[in-house]
Amino acid sequence: MVTKVPPRPAVSRRLPRLLLAAGVAATTLMAVPQVTAQAAPAAEGDAKSGGTTLTVAVSQSVDSLSPFLAQKLVSTSIHRLAYEYLTNYDAEDARAIPGLATAWTSSPDKLTWTYTIREDSTWSDGKKATAEDAAWTFNKMMTDPNAATANGSFTSNFKKVTAPDPRTLVIELKKPQATMTALDVPIVPKHVWEKVGDFSKFNNDQQFPIVGNGPFVITDFKVDQYIKMKPNKGFWRGAPKFDELVFKYYKDGDAAVAALQKGEVSFVSNLTPAQAAALKSAENIEVNDAPGRRFFALATNPGARSKDGKTFGNGHPALLDPAVRKALFLAVDRTTIVDKVFQGHAVEGEGYIPPRFGSYFWKPGAEQKLGYDPARAAQLLDQAGYKKNGEGKRVGKNGRPLDFRILCHATDPNDKAVGKYLQEWWGELGIGLKVECLDNVGDPWTKGDYDLAFDGWSVNPDPDYVLSIHTCGTLPATPKDTGATDNFICDKQFDTLYAQQSAEYDAAKRADLVKQMQSRLYDTGYMNIMAYPNALEAYRSDQIKSITTMPAAAGNLWGQDGYWSWWSAVPTPASTAAGSDSESSNGVILGIGAAVVVVVGIGVFLGMRRRTTADDRE
Repeated sequence: MVTKVPPRPAVSRRLPRLLLAAGVAATTLMAVPQVTAQAAPAAEGDAKSGGTTLTVAVSQSVDSLSPFLAQKLVSTSIHRLAYEYLTNYDAEDARAIPGLATAWTSSPDKLTWTYTIREDSTWSDGKKATAEDAAWTFNKMMTDPNAATANGSFTSNFKKVTAPDPRTLVIELKKPQATMTALDVPIVPKHVWEKVGDFSKFNNDQQFPIVGNGPFVITDFKVDQYIKMKPNKGFWRGAPKFDELVFKYYKDGDAAVAALQKGEVSFVSNLTPAQAAALKSAENIEVNDAPGRRFFALATNPGARSKDGKTFGNGHPALLDPAVRKALFLAVDRTTIVDKVFQGHAVEGEGYIPPRFGSYFWKPGAEQKLGYDPARAAQLLDQAGYKKNGEGKRVGKNGRPLDFRILCHATDPNDKAVGKYLQEWWGELGIGLKVECLDNVGDPWTKGDYDLAFDGWSVNPDPDYVLSIHTCGTLPATPKDTGATDNFICDKQFDTLYAQQSAEYDAAKRADLVKQMQSRLYDTGYMNIMAYPNALEAYRSDQIKSITTMPAAAGNLWGQDGYWSWWSAVPTPASTAAGSDSESSNGVILGIGAAVVVVVGIGVFLGMRRRTTADDRE
């Protein structure tokens, strides 16, 4: 059964390790058992072929099926299933393990990295995957800005990438780069993608099946309806056990839960506490309540701008004042948010990196911490010249009232609930707040047409990517362009620290730099981390016999740093679904277990990323 865990204390269960790379032994595979299972009930968009189907309810639209453009969690999760990366992360403890590369070494100065590409990886159209595919992927990102849209931060420091032979990939760097065993970039088949013209417009969603070399092959896609995938029978690690994997879109969370209860879907994530409580007593449904890998935050528009120095958008100018941002910070009661909104299924927010990633987790000291203190917030506003008028409204020196707007995800009940609290707390200060709940917050966000916004990102074992999105280099080139920035933050001190940590191989020194970056981000007041929500998700035990969490001990199933959950999922045999005595076999596999034995030498484990849905910034 899935382990039920209480809200996570503000300490980590484990410390991510940063190991200097010196090579990794090849993996050794064991036989993957074949299980005959009863087919899941078919629904619209599901398979009707009579085989076993694992249907995952998702609450987020796909932004692109092109790995060069996709940034949303649902899209990048699908690419994890469809393409191999050079390395993967072990489900047990997130250390670096072989992916497309079976081993890697670096030169003494860490400026040249050599990867051995496996011989047993084949593209789904039958052609061999080679080092030339990887070299072409990286070179395309290095030479075409449109191909670097999603993952350009990984290759910006690359000097040269070559494939001297089909099994060898060589990457030369301009300076040391700490993410060389965590290049979270899908490797694509050169013979397919070299035919693409404009990478900014090619979404890879017109011809199916899509050629890949991951555990699954994308076979069909309909916008805001579903994505279908079939097992890659030639996958080197072994084919998945289900006959089809379907990601089915639900705009409404209650509808997704109802579909789970009726057996129309196999798995639902992003449950509300009320939904999780109701499902715990439901027959044939297992609830996973585990420490999460994401944060729930309040983002402030720092003045949208582009690299060419132009400003745009209509953010409230008062939010450019540090005193105003600090006052808003002081008028947020995180304890109430955890207790009332998340009903205890979260940890109070502090630093930018969740406590699950212990070596990088940071919390402010007593003197630095901005706890809930509305009296001090009012005093700050008074001192900064934002006095209350006769109607009790705070106004600036220009007479403009402090009336703010906040972008809210229409599908996220947490946004709406916290929005009501903010209206109450800030209202007592004389600050107005309009909660604007939209189906698509991305459009006004990228245009800079907002004052504040509910923000949230999934964080991988290594924090490089989620730190990079607050650097000046990710701003859009011009107001008409779209950059990789999360919130238009551009702070020279933060950028200096980012450059230092990205080149630091010493684990302790790098962790200290990452903590300094979080301290700086905290002090600027542009990001207010309010909570670290638990992963609340559920699956049908009469459809899924077992499935792998990550990390193995009390980890999540959706949005992993790998493909373990859906690759490992075993269908429930017909006798179990019919109510046999095999209930004890239902539950979560702790790690990959007998399916794969991985022997790992010294290597760097690092990782990235991704935007969550209403768990994703969109």
